[in-house]
Amino acid sequence: MKPFLPIFRRLSSPLAGTLHSNLNANRPRAVIPFPRVLLSPSRNLSAFASSTPRPRFQLPQTNKKKPEKMSTDATTLKGQPLDRAALESMLRRRLFYTPSFEIYGGVSGLYDYGPPGCALQANVIDLWRKHFILEEDMLEVDCTVLTPHDVLKTSGHVDKFADWMCKDPKNGEILRADHFVEDILEQRLKGDKEARGLKVEEKEETDKKKAAKKKKNKGGVEAVKLDDAVVKEYEEILAQIDNYNGEQLGELIKKHDLRNPATGQQPTPPVSFNLMFQTSIGPSSNLPGYLRPETAQGQFLNFAKLLEFNTGQMPFASASIGKSYRNEISPRAGLLRVREFLMAEIEHFVDPEGHKKHARFHEVADVELAFLDRHTQLSGSTVVKRKTIGQAVKDGLVDNETLGYFLARILLFLKKIGIDEKKIRFRQHMDNEMAHYACDCWDAELHTSAGWVECVGCADRSAYDLSVHAKKTGAPLVVRQRLEEPITIEEWDIVIDRKTFGPFYKKDGKTIENALLATTQEQRGKLVKELEETGKAVVDVPGVGDGKVEVSEDLLAIKWVKRVENVREYTPNVIEPSFGIGRILYSLMEHNFWTRASDGGDEARGVLSFPPAVAPTKVLIVPLSSNKDFTPEVRKFSQKLRSAGVSSRIDDSSASIGKRYSRNDELGTPFGVTVDFQTLKDGTVTLRERDSTRQVRAEEDKIIAAIKALVEGAKTWQDVESELPLFEGQQEVEVTVR
Repeated sequence: MKPFLPIFRRLSSPLAGTLHSNLNANRPRAVIPFPRVLLSPSRNLSAFASSTPRPRFQLPQTNKKKPEKMSTDATTLKGQPLDRAALESMLRRRLFYTPSFEIYGGVSGLYDYGPPGCALQANVIDLWRKHFILEEDMLEVDCTVLTPHDVLKTSGHVDKFADWMCKDPKNGEILRADHFVEDILEQRLKGDKEARGLKVEEKEETDKKKAAKKKKNKGGVEAVKLDDAVVKEYEEILAQIDNYNGEQLGELIKKHDLRNPATGQQPTPPVSFNLMFQTSIGPSSNLPGYLRPETAQGQFLNFAKLLEFNTGQMPFASASIGKSYRNEISPRAGLLRVREFLMAEIEHFVDPEGHKKHARFHEVADVELAFLDRHTQLSGSTVVKRKTIGQAVKDGLVDNETLGYFLARILLFLKKIGIDEKKIRFRQHMDNEMAHYACDCWDAELHTSAGWVECVGCADRSAYDLSVHAKKTGAPLVVRQRLEEPITIEEWDIVIDRKTFGPFYKKDGKTIENALLATTQEQRGKLVKELEETGKAVVDVPGVGDGKVEVSEDLLAIKWVKRVENVREYTPNVIEPSFGIGRILYSLMEHNFWTRASDGGDEARGVLSFPPAVAPTKVLIVPLSSNKDFTPEVRKFSQKLRSAGVSSRIDDSSASIGKRYSRNDELGTPFGVTVDFQTLKDGTVTLRERDSTRQVRAEEDKIIAAIKALVEGAKTWQDVESELPLFEGQQEVEVTVR
């Protein structure tokens, strides 16, 4: 999948500032057993390194903060303006996630999940498995993270898995070039709006904070009115920012005199930076390798075994869930751009001669999606078109049924876990940003306070991966299909005299032989003419000598043959949906966050309205008071919930019931059960629903059955209210139980 830019893709606000890290954040000395940073071999980055210090274990520098810019149109679940700082403060305070190694100063782009974060992630993954692996009868594999150099060299990642970066000549700050251009142009457009008297929403700041911000951004862009033509040009650049290469980004920086607000300096020309972490495998360090940047390669290398496990039946899909690693240039946006993250990827193998039809496409044909195609982006617009996936495939907007089927299934999954459908769009990759293996690719982007963020990539990888690995290794990564009727084939066939060929070319013999066998029929026809005219032929063999190898007629023969085949052999194409779980989790938290006014006039209380299926904890159990008679009832009810497969927590602290419920609303707990004195009398308890705060009361077994139905999605809260008696109030008085 394309780098999370997986996706993963750029973020459409200066939170890009929060999304990336300094180049030397991962430049440890040999004393630290940690992967080394790999720079693109095609570019010389010594100029960057020369003025950048090389500490043994640099941490403080990576923890520098830049002012975050709130997205002016980001809203909460209830339509309130989203306060990102308040949300992130709550998430860290409640230990959804926290910076890794924080007591040592932290390392940017690395985060630990706490108990609620782990539970939320586990529940999302559980639903993902059910929605895709179980529903589609996929074959799950778990492949190693450590990957030999040759595998990723063959796949193209060593040469092409890179982003463009530039450097501030004054303070040495490393900047991701496309984000830098994007941020400055957005600042200028914002200044233009202010100069025109248009309203620009801003979070309220104290005079002290404003003064500090003004001092920190002394090189920033002030309110200046731009010509209409300049505004239009800026908007067009931003609409297609992902389509620019390094040279074009450098030209934009010069043309529009883009300068780092922190120093007022124009950065150096962009250079390519490979995003993979390099390491060595084994004590001798003679086997170079990398931490995998995606889980896909392990699935491709196991294709033949998976096909055999599937009794040779096509089409089929494999799936993998695991950690991947990308050495992001400057990650400074929490979970949205990190260096270690969880991915869930699917490789759906399909026969290309079947026009990539899907047997279940009719089931999703009427699902409507919001599309942002490449032509719209290139015109300088970001207006989406809404249409059903059936119509999109029919019109040729989406290339084929299998690709369209998975786009629809991705939308249904995101909605199921609680993502706001109004904040989902599918953006098509433009030519320059297309991953090297893809012939078509769409991103499921989710709108957050950081703008539109790619969270799922869905690419048609054609036959690229299986073809290059088969060519490199000679492994038969193909499908052999028995034909109903035999077919006659006439073609050029290569015959190699192995008794003399191997000894003649020695260590390069196998590489040259593979190159010959990989030639097309057209190329073989040309080789025949060369052999007839000169007695030798020149073959392209990358990696051997100058890439050209002469083969004489005494070592090679090319004959026109006619044969009858009963088996068709082909390399399948691959459709790949790839999910960035961390980004989805953060978007899920933003989309389900809102604030509830406090009855006492205090500060509004945060609420996370997760669907019950993904909520970290399903039920909060609270005794009315600290009366010891409640303890056995609370424990008994908790045990019944565990037996029913429902997670719960007990809060028997001295705080009021309202405060205890409020604390767990922040954790997204959808239901609360109160054990009170009436429970001791008749065995009934109250059940509270988080969002409405309404309650019902019934016997314990009925309440547990209702909770289980709610968690499994078999019933809604409205159903439960219609079936069980409403409970209007709670008398907090102690009675004597005989």
